[in-house]
Amino acid sequence: WVYSSIHGFNQAEIKEKLQAFPGGSIDLLKQDSGIAVLTINNPSRMNAFSGSMMLDLEERVSQLENWPEGKGIIVQGAAETFCSGSDLNAVRAISNQQDGMRMCMFMQNALTRLLRLPLISVALVEGRALGGGAELTTACDFRLMAAGSVIQFVHKHMGLVPGWGGAARLVRLVGSQNALKLLGGAVKVDPELGVDIGLVDGILEGHQKAEGAATLLQQAENWLGRYTKGPAPVIQAVKKVVLSGRELPLSEALRTEKDVFGMVWGAPANLEALASKSKHK
Repeated sequence: WVYSSIHGFNQAEIKEKLQAFPGGSIDLLKQDSGIAVLTINNPSRMNAFSGSMMLDLEERVSQLENWPEGKGIIVQGAAETFCSGSDLNAVRAISNQQDGMRMCMFMQNALTRLLRLPLISVALVEGRALGGGAELTTACDFRLMAAGSVIQFVHKHMGLVPGWGGAARLVRLVGSQNALKLLGGAVKVDPELGVDIGLVDGILEGHQKAEGAATLLQQAENWLGRYTKGPAPVIQAVKKVVLSGRELPLSEALRTEKDVFGMVWGAPANLEALASKSKHK
């Protein structure tokens, strides 16, 4: 959690406010492979987040935090588009500053928890990822874009800056100079530009309904599978040590790495590997 009551954040209060703006859903599918699929599902509004979808997101993250068999997660949008940010109907209804700040803190909490999951995450961007949708992509470890898709931080056009943590995460991903360009210019990031500036990790061909070829989701699962092969405790340990190195001062990161190392040393996966590799080659 980034915010709690000591920061003046009343979670029950903002949850009640957000629940008044229903529509759409955040759907979660846990698979036997250990890779989950999280789908932003509100096609009639380009998968914009309603208030109830914000609550759904937090609930889905909670479920993933308590998934011992989990290794990875793919975040996608329904109906061939990713996400267009916040539902403007809800935004207009809570346009006073106090409610806006509460929503900001709620979504920063949810997306920070998403990024800190002990799972390797990838955003599968098809169509457009706009505003809060662009911010959502930065709350994943990796980003894959379909040919012809766009990531765009359009906040400036709304008289805003990112409020879901997207600016802070973007600077860490692409550097302050590129982040300033993307935010200040509301630049349309196509897959090629995304790869060039380090925002995007791969470009996928085709679309979800391609016949005779791997769908985008299948391609994303294959791509992620390279990094999630192996026992869940080991993959989760990898994510934890990388997360600590990314977020903590060096001395604390080293201590965390030591603690996580102690959890996997002598554990079943380690003992099995030692037994099967009796000689150096």
